[in-house]
Amino acid sequence: MVDVFSQYDVLGAFWVTLQLTFWSAIGSLVIGTIIVVMRISPAKSLQWAGATYVNLLRNTPLTLIILGASVGLWGQLGVVLARTDSGDFMATNSFRLAVLGLSLYHAAFVAEALRSGVNTVPAGQAEAARSIGLGFGQAMGLVILPQAFRGAIAPLGNTLIALTKNTTVAQAAGVVQASTVMYTMIEFNSNYLVAIFFLFAIGFVAIVLPMGLLSTYLSEKLRVAR
Repeated sequence: MVDVFSQYDVLGAFWVTLQLTFWSAIGSLVIGTIIVVMRISPAKSLQWAGATYVNLLRNTPLTLIILGASVGLWGQLGVVLARTDSGDFMATNSFRLAVLGLSLYHAAFVAEALRSGVNTVPAGQAEAARSIGLGFGQAMGLVILPQAFRGAIAPLGNTLIALTKNTTVAQAAGVVQASTVMYTMIEFNSNYLVAIFFLFAIGFVAIVLPMGLLSTYLSEKLRVAR
C-alpha cells in the first residue's frame, strides 16, 4: 500500500487546495465587502444590484460558475489570466480561472455574513457618524464595517470552511488538487478504496478543523459587548 501512495503527490495536491482556499478567500472577501456596501447604501439602484448579485449567485450551482469561468471566459471569449508564453500556462490559467469562479460564488455568502454583522451594529452608531459630518463611505469604513466584521466572524468562518470543501469543484476547470488525485488513485487502485478515502478525509479534516476552532475563538474574543 505504501508503494501505491508513493506514486502520487498527495501533499502537493493538498497544497494546491490550500492555495485555492487562500486566494479565493481573499477574492470573495473583497467582492463580498463591496456587495454588502451596495446592499445597505442609500442608492436604490445599488441596493437592487447587490441583492440581485446575491440571489443570482447563491442559487446558481458552483459547477456551472466554474465551467462558465473556464469554458466561457477562456474557451469562448479568449480571456486568459496567465502569460501564454509561460511553460505552465495551462495549469496557471486554469488555477486563476477557478479562483475567479470560487471568489464570485462565495462573495455572495460573504456579503450575507457581513450583512448579518451590520445588523448587530446599533442604529445609533450610524446616526452618531452622520451627526459629526461623516458621509456614507466614511461612516461605513470607520464606524460600521469594523464592528460588522467583529460581529460576523462566526458566519465568515463557516463560509471559509465551505469554500475549502468547495475547492474540489475546481476539478471542473482542470485544476489538479486533492479530490482530483483521490479520484485518480481510486480509479487505478480500487482495492485500496477505503484507505485512500480515509487518507483524504483526514487531510480535509486537518485543514478545516483549525478554521472552525479559530473562528469560534475569535468570535468569543472579539465579540462586541452590549
